[in-house]
Amino acid sequence: QPSSSSDHIRSVLCFGFPLSIFFIVINEFCERFSYYGMKAVLTLYFTRFLRWEDNFATALYHTFVALCYLTPILGAIIADSWLGKFKTILYLSIVYAIGQAVLSVGSISELTGGSANNLAPNIALSMIGLILIALGTGGIKPCVSAFGGDQFEEDQERQRGTFFSLFYLSINAGSLLSTLITPTIRASECGIHTKQECYPLAFGVPAILMAVALVVFVIGSKMYKKVKPQGNIMLEVSKCVGFAIKNRFRHRSKEFPKREHWLDWASDKYDKRLIAQTKMVLRVLFLYIPLPMFWAVFDQQGSRWTLQATAMNGDFGFQIQPDQMQIVNPILIVIMVPVVDSVLYPLIKKCKLNFTPLKKMTVGMFLGSLAFVAAALVQVQIDKTYPVFPAAGQAQIKLINVGEVSATVQFQPQLDIVSSAYLSCSLMSMTYFDNGLFHQIHDNITSKPENGRSLVRFINSLPFTVNLTMGDTDFGELDPLSVTNYSIVPKPDGSYTINVSTPEATCKVVSKKFGYGSVYTISLDDVSCITYYEDIAPNTVHMAWQIPQYFLLTCAEVLFSVTGLEFSYSQAPSNMKSVLQAGWLLTVAVGNIIVLIVAGASTIDKQWAEYVLFAALLLLVCIIFAIMAYFYTYIDPNEIEAQFSKEEKEEHKKDDQDDNEKIAEVDSKM
Repeated sequence: QPSSSSDHIRSVLCFGFPLSIFFIVINEFCERFSYYGMKAVLTLYFTRFLRWEDNFATALYHTFVALCYLTPILGAIIADSWLGKFKTILYLSIVYAIGQAVLSVGSISELTGGSANNLAPNIALSMIGLILIALGTGGIKPCVSAFGGDQFEEDQERQRGTFFSLFYLSINAGSLLSTLITPTIRASECGIHTKQECYPLAFGVPAILMAVALVVFVIGSKMYKKVKPQGNIMLEVSKCVGFAIKNRFRHRSKEFPKREHWLDWASDKYDKRLIAQTKMVLRVLFLYIPLPMFWAVFDQQGSRWTLQATAMNGDFGFQIQPDQMQIVNPILIVIMVPVVDSVLYPLIKKCKLNFTPLKKMTVGMFLGSLAFVAAALVQVQIDKTYPVFPAAGQAQIKLINVGEVSATVQFQPQLDIVSSAYLSCSLMSMTYFDNGLFHQIHDNITSKPENGRSLVRFINSLPFTVNLTMGDTDFGELDPLSVTNYSIVPKPDGSYTINVSTPEATCKVVSKKFGYGSVYTISLDDVSCITYYEDIAPNTVHMAWQIPQYFLLTCAEVLFSVTGLEFSYSQAPSNMKSVLQAGWLLTVAVGNIIVLIVAGASTIDKQWAEYVLFAALLLLVCIIFAIMAYFYTYIDPNEIEAQFSKEEKEEHKKDDQDDNEKIAEVDSKM
C-alpha cells in the first residue's frame, strides 16, 4: 500500500500511463503553441511595427533564436545540480510567461499615444520580453521531456516510448496550429487611436497559452515523481577535459612519456570509465563542427523566407499571409516522417544500399543547399516584378496627360524641373492638364505596399467638383484638378463599385481587380468615366512557388535532424546523452549567429545572391562533412561499457582474493 496520499496520487494510472504525464503533454502543447506562435510573426513585427530595415530585423530575429538555444545548457545545469527538474520548469515557466506578457504590452502602439515617431518604449519592452522568453523557453527545453521520462517505472519501457511519441506529436500540433492562427490574428486590425496590424493580440494569445501551460503544470504538481538533483554530467565531462589539457600542458617536456590519447592525461584524477566515455562523446562532438551551417540555412524560414513572401501573391482563393507560409514545414514533417521511416528507408534497404546515418545527414545537407538554390530562383523572378526606384540624388517622373488633346513635352537640360528638396528615392508623378499647366504630385513611395495590400488614388480631371465613393470608402468632395491621397484597397482580389457624382449626372463603374501589392492612379474624366494608370505592378509571383523550397528543406530536416540525434545517441553512453543534447543545441545557436553576422555585415545588394552564398557555403560544408564521415568508425558503446564492467568485476574479484590471502596469512601466523 502507498505510504502517503501523495504516493497514492502518483500511483494512479490512466490507460496504463501515470496520470501525471497527461499534464506534461498538455503543458508542452501550450508552451510550443506559445513559442512558435510568437516566433511566426516576429520578423514582420520588427519590419512593420518597429520599422526596422530587413537586414537588421533578420539579425535581431536570429540573435533571439540563438539565445533560445544557448540557454538550455544553463537550464540543464540548474536542474541537475541545484533545483531539480520540477522547480526549474516551474520557475523558468513563470519567467517565460512574464516575457510573453511584456512583449504583448510592448507591441501596443498606444504606449506612445499612437505616435509612430517615438517607438523607444515599445522597443525597450519588446527587447526585455524577448530576453525573458529566451531564458524561459531555452531553460525548460532540456528538462520537460526528461521530467516526463522520470514519471515511469523501469518496467514501463513500452509506455515510456509511447509517451515520447505523444510528446513529439504535441510539439508538432502546437507548432502547426499556432503558425496558422497567430499570423491570421496579426493580419486583423485593432487599436484605439489608429487601426493597424494587431500585434498585441497576436502576442497576447501566445502569452495566454503560456499562462495556461504554467497553470496546468502546477495543477499536476502532487502527481509528479520528482527526482532529486544528482549532479550534472556536463560539468564532470568539462572538468575531465579541462584537467587533461592542464595536465598535458604541465608535462609537455620530452622527459615525460607520451600517452595513447591526450585525454589519458586525466587518468591521474579521473577513473578510466569516465575517460573512455568522454572519448566516445568527443568523437561525436568533433563531427558536430560543420553542422551549424545547416541550421544557418534552416532557421531562415522565419526571417528571409518570410520577407520573401511579402513580395509574392498570396491568393489561394483566400489570402495567405506571408508568415503563414511557415506552416508548410510542420505539415510536411507530420506527413514525411512516417513515410520516410516506413517506405523510403525499407525500400533503400531492399536495394541493398548501405544508407548509414552519416550518409543520411550528408544527403540532408545537400538537400538544404538545393532548397536555397530554389529560393534564389524564386527571388530572381520576384526581382523582375519590382519597380525601378531612383537612387539617392535622383528622381523619377511620370507624365499623365488628362487633357482632351495630345501634347508634346520637351525637357531642356538646363531646366531645373525638380527642386533639390525632392531628390530622394521616390516615384514622382506629374499631371499635364489641357490648360497647358503642369501639376506636380509627389508620391513618396519607396517600396511595394506591405501585407499584399494595394493602394489607389484619384485625380479629378473634370472642371467641376465631384463626389466620390469606392465601395465603403467615401472620399467626399473632390475639387477640380485635385488629387486624393493613396488609400488602401482592403481586398485587392475583389471588385468595387466606384460612384462619381457630378452636377450633371452620376457615373457608376465596377472597378477592375487591382491585384496584391499594386499601386494605381485613377483619373476621373467625362469620356470613359475612369482611366487606370499603373504606378506599381501587382505581385505576380505566387506564394505557391515557395512550396518546392519548403519541401526540399523539410526533406533535409527529416534526413539531417532526426537522424543526427539518433546517430548521436547510438554512439555515446547512456549517461552522456545530456552532453550530446547540449552540443546539438549549441550547433543550432552557432548557426543562427552565422546568419546574424552575414545579415549585419554583408554588402550583398541582391537577395538572390545571398541565397546562393548560403547554398554554396552549405554545399562546401556538406563535402567536408562527407569526408569526415568517410573516416568515422562506428562503435557500440554498450560493448565498451560491458567490457569495463567485466574488467571492474575481475578487479574486485582479484582484490577480494588478495584480501582473503592476507587474512589467511595473518591467521596462520597467529
